[in-house]
Amino acid sequence: MQYFQALKRGQKRVAETREYLNKITDGKAMPALALRDNKTNIWEPVGEENLYAFVDETAGFVLTDTSGYILALVDKNGTSKSIAQGITKEQKEQYEQVFQTDNIPEFKGKVILPV
Repeated sequence: MQYFQALKRGQKRVAETREYLNKITDGKAMPALALRDNKTNIWEPVGEENLYAFVDETAGFVLTDTSGYILALVDKNGTSKSIAQGITKEQKEQYEQVFQTDNIPEFKGKVILPV
């Protein structure tokens, strides 16, 4: 796929994911990655599927925000499409219930966050 086609498709998926995450986090969502890093010269947009993951310092990330977790909506490869920072333990539990209700599965692998 050509770069601009992949980017446009990825940006659309990021926007849709961010809109959903904004609804449940009271406007805290930020866009993340529109393209997948596949270590080749082939451009691929992030995937259509949505999975959720909570990231904290135990995942190897140094968080500048000390309030708890980063919530990421990712594709099946763990590429983050939208993130929300400053998620408390209580909010984490609340959002997990929302994701269960909305049939959004949890991602269990390594999350790829924007640098």
